[in-house]
Amino acid sequence: MYGLTSQIRRAAASIPTNIAEGCGRKSQTELVQFLNIASGSASEVEYELLLAKDINYITIEQYNLMTKEIREIRSMLKAYMNQTRKNI
Repeated sequence: MYGLTSQIRRAAASIPTNIAEGCGRKSQTELVQFLNIASGSASEVEYELLLAKDINYITIEQYNLMTKEIREIRSMLKAYMNQTRKNI
């Protein structure tokens, strides 16, 4: 359980870290690249939540709540990427 918890925390922390790093880059193209990495981390969190549910580390209610939130984050990232691409 500790390993999975650690992995979820690492992947979740990677999302805003990559957004921040991308915002600090010189070009919009680099920003999109880091937003893609952040989106990948969000997908990783979503899978790890599914795994945690499947091995009964979290309840279905916890899974549903957290999955809804991570999907919302991915949706916001996608919108931000689309807007940023328009400015390239």
